[in-house]
Amino acid sequence: MAILEDLLVAFRLPVFNKKAKRELVSHEKFYYFDAGVYRTIRPAVPLDQPQEIDGAALETLIIQQVRAWASYRDQGDQLFFWRSRGGTEVDLVVYGKGGIWAIEIKNSGKVRPEDLTGLKEFGRDYPMAERILLYRGKHREVISGITCMPITEFLAQLHPGGSDPLIS
Repeated sequence: MAILEDLLVAFRLPVFNKKAKRELVSHEKFYYFDAGVYRTIRPAVPLDQPQEIDGAALETLIIQQVRAWASYRDQGDQLFFWRSRGGTEVDLVVYGKGGIWAIEIKNSGKVRPEDLTGLKEFGRDYPMAERILLYRGKHREVISGITCMPITEFLAQLHPGGSDPLIS
């Protein structure tokens, strides 16, 4: 995997474990540099559901965009993911001078209560974190202290010179 990173074909996200209050997984997540490359290289198997593949590609796309934003912003932001041993997960954690942002990415047009589980758990351990659920819907709303935001709105604001999309 190191050669893929050296060639800028892939990158890894480490586990966010700053002052962890619970036991977390210890392995990193691996991403290709581009969602299209992911979709092309990923072997399809008979039990694959199209929405699962689309969801992973969407996650890759968003994380790559935030990664570029953090690099251009040049504020020392670090990117992680978070997963408890029990399997509760947050797709992306942005950690920097400005704070902690936990971002969950859903390939769905509606917010379901179970979509908020990982962000709620993360909030118990890191109550100071801004928690954001990105989804393919059209309306921005706050549910249980979590900002649920359309992906299109988030991406439209995601440039270093604009308003900060990570601040609700």
